[in-house]
Amino acid sequence: MGTDFALPILLDGATGSNLIERGLPAGVCVEEWILENPDVLIGLQKEFIEAGSNIIYAPTFSANRKKLEHYGLEEKTVEFNKRLVELSKKASAGRALVAGDISPTGDFVEPFGSMTFSEMIDVYKEQAGALKEAGVDLFVIETMMSLSEIRAAVIACRKFSLPIFVTITVDENGRTLTGATALSCLISLQEMGISAFGLNCSHGPDKMAEVIKEIAPFAKIPLIAKPNAGQPDECGRYGLSPEDMAKGMEELLKNGVTIAGGCCGSTPEHIAAIRKLLDGFDFSSVKIEKQDTGLMLANETQVFYLSADGLEASEPVACGVDMADELLELSDSNLDVITIEVLSADDAYQFSQNSHMAKLPVMFKSDDPMALKSALLTYHGRAMVDGKSSIPEDELRKIAAKYGAILY
Repeated sequence: MGTDFALPILLDGATGSNLIERGLPAGVCVEEWILENPDVLIGLQKEFIEAGSNIIYAPTFSANRKKLEHYGLEEKTVEFNKRLVELSKKASAGRALVAGDISPTGDFVEPFGSMTFSEMIDVYKEQAGALKEAGVDLFVIETMMSLSEIRAAVIACRKFSLPIFVTITVDENGRTLTGATALSCLISLQEMGISAFGLNCSHGPDKMAEVIKEIAPFAKIPLIAKPNAGQPDECGRYGLSPEDMAKGMEELLKNGVTIAGGCCGSTPEHIAAIRKLLDGFDFSSVKIEKQDTGLMLANETQVFYLSADGLEASEPVACGVDMADELLELSDSNLDVITIEVLSADDAYQFSQNSHMAKLPVMFKSDDPMALKSALLTYHGRAMVDGKSSIPEDELRKIAAKYGAILY
């Protein structure tokens, strides 16, 4: 699911911090307040477009059913998404593309939260469907902190055949709230057909550049950077001037970013300064030495570099409620891959509840297409599929490709 967008692309700036400056009170449902005060949002987005934004984000950040439940507004999910997109399309008037903005639900997939993976997909499918019907040009899945939740959103959005941008938020150590790294997310997600990947929020441009530099050699898709305008002070004011932010953004461009914008604290003036930077930057001078990702596997917290020669896999591990101890024991071995035997959809579910116990990469072995699909669907990382199967090779290859897995 590629993109026909011409690079570089300038995104918009902050919505929340700018709306607060323009009257958004604390403690309200932001989406409902915007619908009650549409001119404030339209005015802000027009300023971003005047500043040079090629894409603006519809203010649908928390307009998923789980978030709206907090305000008793969950039955307004489809209506709110459609009406909010209409506001952004009015602001755009065809001068910029409109992205459907999708964010965390506030819950986690079991066993760490109360939602099944299928339920999480359904939440995002409802929102994505409303956004597509409202006429967005692409989806942006942003401020994400869990690879399982990102995958649920990506799988939901893929059903609607629009480009998908994904950005995560990391801490000072370069990890999300659930311990995911930018590289583990990139390796897992770019094989699933997303159009671009990167970071938003997190930090100012200087800290973000360190993470981008690490992942750029492995990126097969455009990289996104949407940093904050520095760090907020005790009064909530962000420290970077438009000129200083643009200066910091230059390092991001030098390290491979071709889609840029601003997050918290970034005003239309910040976006105008980044527009000037993009227009004057020589992107042809950026040379990133690309690394082969062909045999790179990943779980949420770690990336594994494998060699096709002499790959040592475990004996097949049977799935069951008591498989955790065996996974832990194998994780301390000198093996390259743990082989998981999946005979049924129930096996796939049992492994999904224990997969966090596997500290080595995973290879699924199955003769049942539906069982294999279930296993790959609910494994949050990039897995391998054992090619020694009674499933026809063409079908096996298609199943593996759908979920970004490697057929070995």
